[in-house]
Amino acid sequence: MTLFAKILIWFFATTVITIAAVVITTALTFTAPEDRESPFTMLMSARLVGAIYAYEHGGAPRLAQSLNRFEHATGAQEIVTDANGKDLVTGEDRSDLIKQAGPSPRFPFTRRNRTAIARHSPDGKYWLFLLVPRPNWYFWFFEWEHVWTLAIVVLLCYWFAYHLTSPVRKLQHAVDRFGRGDLTTRVESNRRDELGQLARTFNQMADRIETLMTAERRLLLDISHELRSPLARLGVAVELARSKSQDDSMLDRIEKEADRLNSLVSELLQVTRAEGDRSKLQIEAVRLDELIEEIGEDTSIEAAAKGCRIDMKNMHPVTVMGDAELLRRAVENVVRNAIRYAPPGESIDIELKTSGEMAQVMVRDHGPGVPEPQLPRIFDAFYRVEEDRNRASGGVGLGLAIAKRAVELHNGKLSARNAYPGLLVTIELPVTVQNAEKSSEEISEPVS
Repeated sequence: MTLFAKILIWFFATTVITIAAVVITTALTFTAPEDRESPFTMLMSARLVGAIYAYEHGGAPRLAQSLNRFEHATGAQEIVTDANGKDLVTGEDRSDLIKQAGPSPRFPFTRRNRTAIARHSPDGKYWLFLLVPRPNWYFWFFEWEHVWTLAIVVLLCYWFAYHLTSPVRKLQHAVDRFGRGDLTTRVESNRRDELGQLARTFNQMADRIETLMTAERRLLLDISHELRSPLARLGVAVELARSKSQDDSMLDRIEKEADRLNSLVSELLQVTRAEGDRSKLQIEAVRLDELIEEIGEDTSIEAAAKGCRIDMKNMHPVTVMGDAELLRRAVENVVRNAIRYAPPGESIDIELKTSGEMAQVMVRDHGPGVPEPQLPRIFDAFYRVEEDRNRASGGVGLGLAIAKRAVELHNGKLSARNAYPGLLVTIELPVTVQNAEKSSEEISEPVS
C-alpha cells in the first residue's frame, strides 16, 4: 500500500471514528441526570411535573388527556406509574419497566421494538416512561448532513495526503534517475517544511556527488594523458641504456623522467584534495598577511636563482577562515608561476588589499603575459599557453588549476589579466576579521 493511500485511509478512518464518537456521546448524554440540566432532561422533568399535577388535581382521566395530547403531537407514548409500577391511567402492572430502567435511569433501553426513556420524581413516588417508535435510538442523532460533512472531510483528507506525499514522490523519481546515472537530476521544491529541507539536502548531496564524479573522471583523463609522454621517454631511455651501458646520460634521463612522474603524481593528488569534500577541510582563522610573508620568504631563494626579487606591499593584518595548508598551496602556486616567467632583474610584486568584505591578494610578474584569447583557460588543468613553455620550465600545467580550485573551495575567486608588461593574478577571499584601522589606499586600483 502506498504512503498516499495509508495517509488517506488513516485520516478518513479518524474522521469516521470522530463522527461516530460524537453521535454516541451525544446520545449517551442526551438523558443525563437532572444535575446536568441537558435540554432533554429538562423536557422529561417538565413532562413528569405536568403529569403529576394532572393526576393529583384531576385524577386518571385528566392524566390520560394530557398523555394523549402528547402522543398525538409527537407520536411517542407516555406511561406514568407509581413507585410500585402500577399504571396510573389503566391500572396495569408496569413494574418490568422499572426493573429495566434501574434505580438511576440514565441510558435508553429497548422495549418491544421501541426505545424507552425513564425518569422518576425526586421523592420516588412517580415514574415517567417515554416510549419512542424508533428502536435504534442511536440513529436519532445521525442526519444526512453528516454524510455531506463526511464527503467534505474526505476531499480535504485527499488534498492533504496529496500535498504531503507529492514531494516524496518527486524525490523518489529524482533518486531513481540519479541512481541510473543522471547526475544532473535535482528536486525542485519551494517548501519550507521538513520535506523541503529533505529536497534541498538531496540537491546538496547530488551536487557534491556530481562534483566528485566529475573530478574523478577529469583526473583519470588527465593522468592517462600526461603519463604517456614521460613513460614513453622512460621506455626509450631504458632501451638506449641497455644498448649503451657506459652512457650515464641515459641513466640521468631516466632519473629525470622518474622525478617528473613523482612530481606529476604529487600535483595530481593536490588537485584531488582541492576538489575534495568541504567537510574534511581543517577550518581555522588564518592571518593572510603572515601567510603571504612566509611564502615570500620561502620563494625568495627561487626568485634570486632567476635573478629576480620578491616585493611585498601593504601587508596589513587580514584574517580569513579556511584551511591554512590549502590556502598556502594556492598562493604559493600563483607566486611560483610568476617567478617561473619573470624576466631576470625584474620583481614579482605581491600586494594585499581589502575591498568591502573581500581580501585581495595580487601577484604580478613582468614577463610576456598571456594572449587575451587564452586568458580564460590558464586555470584549466594541464593547459599550456605554448606547447613547450611549461615543459622547459618544469611545470605540468597544474599549479594555477590547483590554486583556482582551492580558492573556490573557500568561496573565493581567482582571476587573471595582462598588466602590460606581465600577468596580474588576483585571489579574492571572504574576510572574517579585519584590522580596525583601514587605510584609504586599501580600495585603490590594482597594481598596473
